Amino acid sequence: MKYALVTGGSRGIGRAVCLKLAEMGYPVLINYQSNQSAAEETKSLVEASGGTAELLPFDVANQREAENSLSAWVENHADDYIAVLVNNAGIRRDNLMFWMQDEEWSAVLNTGLHGAFYVTRSLVKYMLNKKFGRIVNIVSISGVNGMPGQTNYAAAKAGVIGLTKSLALETAKKRVTVNAVAPGFIETDMTKDLNQEEVKKLVPAQRFGKAEEVADLVGFLASEKAGYITGQVIQISGGL
Repeated sequence: MKYALVTGGSRGIGRAVCLKLAEMGYPVLINYQSNQSAAEETKSLVEASGGTAELLPFDVANQREAENSLSAWVENHADDYIAVLVNNAGIRRDNLMFWMQDEEWSAVLNTGLHGAFYVTRSLVKYMLNKKFGRIVNIVSISGVNGMPGQTNYAAAKAGVIGLTKSLALETAKKRVTVNAVAPGFIETDMTKDLNQEEVKKLVPAQRFGKAEEVADLVGFLASEKAGYITGQVIQISGGL
């Protein structure tokens, strides 16, 4: 059976992606680090819509924890494999660079960039063996265009964009696609501290996006129909 794993799947874009992939028929593995109640709520929503979900808690930034957790899952599912991976886990620690602390830099890079590497490296070999896989990395327009106060976040996301483009070249002949989705301002917990009325004036569409709109794009890239799309960074930003 083909499973889908969504890192950081308990809230926001991650939750919407879990619901979308479940709607597409995938049993969904909901990864989270510490917010079990939110993860349980996502699981309940998936099941209420007729889907199947499991919780898979681990910290993507902790190499040993991530790899051990995924290895244990693989050992317990000898006849199954994770065919769809959505690297969504990420954190913000915004600050201007001359005030930025080492912890603010390393925490964001460890989760957003190193975490994507640890999880992807653990699972891509199974996709290659099965000659089918879909990897979708959630990045940001911050990693494409830059954003003041986000040198750490932009660096992490730009790094994942480079990972996306390079890995896509390594896996294309085995029918494993690797793409990135770069959201702009989306209504989630990560943007709740922003003044939406002021910020949306910067967006040509004059509004924030919905997590479900991002999930619809992820769902398409994870589908059979997207088999000839790989190595791409697709912005979903209202024209920003």
